[in-house]
Amino acid sequence: MNAILIDDEPGNNENLKNLLHKHCPQVHVSSIATDIPDACVQIQKYPPDLIFLDIQMGTNSGFDLLTILPERNFEVIFVTAFDHYGIQAIKFSALDYLLKPVDIDELINAVDKAQKKIEQKKDNLQLDFLISHLKNPKDLNSKIALPQQQEIRYISIKDIVRCEAENTYTFFFLQNGDKILISKPLKEYDGLLQPYGFIRTHQTHLVNPLFVKSWLKEDGGSLLLENGCKIPVSRSKKEMVKECLSKNS
Repeated sequence: MNAILIDDEPGNNENLKNLLHKHCPQVHVSSIATDIPDACVQIQKYPPDLIFLDIQMGTNSGFDLLTILPERNFEVIFVTAFDHYGIQAIKFSALDYLLKPVDIDELINAVDKAQKKIEQKKDNLQLDFLISHLKNPKDLNSKIALPQQQEIRYISIKDIVRCEAENTYTFFFLQNGDKILISKPLKEYDGLLQPYGFIRTHQTHLVNPLFVKSWLKEDGGSLLLENGCKIPVSRSKKEMVKECLSKNS
C-alpha cells in the first residue's frame, strides 16, 4: 500500500514513518506533507491507497483537506492528540483513528483493517458520510454508521427507537422493527446520540424521546414506548428523565 503522512509536526511524521517501516512492512510511505496545500500536491503527485491524517494542523484541520479534494479514492486513518468534536465525527462515520502517542498494536490493527478495505475495492462511502456529517452536525435527518461484521449500516437518527446494552455489545432497535447488534458498548453511543435528544434512562438503556408514549408509575417509574415496549428508569435518573421528556413535549 502506498501511503502519505500528513502532520504539521515533522517529528510526528518521522516517528510514524519509522513505526510503519518496523511494524507494518506492507505500507510504503511514498510522501510526507506538513500542511494542506502541500498535501493536495502530494496526493495528486503520488496517488495514495492510504493517508495518515492529523486532525489539528495550525489554524486548519485534516477535515479541511478532505472537503476540498475533488476525489477521495483512498482510505484514511486519522491521527490526533485529542479533539473532542473531531473524535465524535470520526466515530459517527465508523472510521479509524489513532491517538498520539501512537500505540503499536492499534497501528497494526488500523492498517490491517485499511488493507482489507482496499483489497475489497469498495467506494469509500465512509469518507463521504463524514464530510456530510461535518457540514450538518446535529441534524436529525443525518445518519450514523453502524459497523457490522459483513457491512456498515447507515441508519437515520430519527429511525432509532432505542439502544440496549448487552455486556460489551449494543442492540439498536429501529422503527421498522429491525434489530442490529454492534460490537461496541452502549457508552460509545450514549455520547454520540445525547446531542440528538436521546435519554440514558438506565445503565443498559438509551431511548429516543420521539417514541415515548407515556410515563408509567409502576415499579418506581418506567417508559412506555409507541411500540408497546417498557423501558426501565433507574431511581438516580428519574428526575433527569422527567425533565428531558418535558423539554421534548
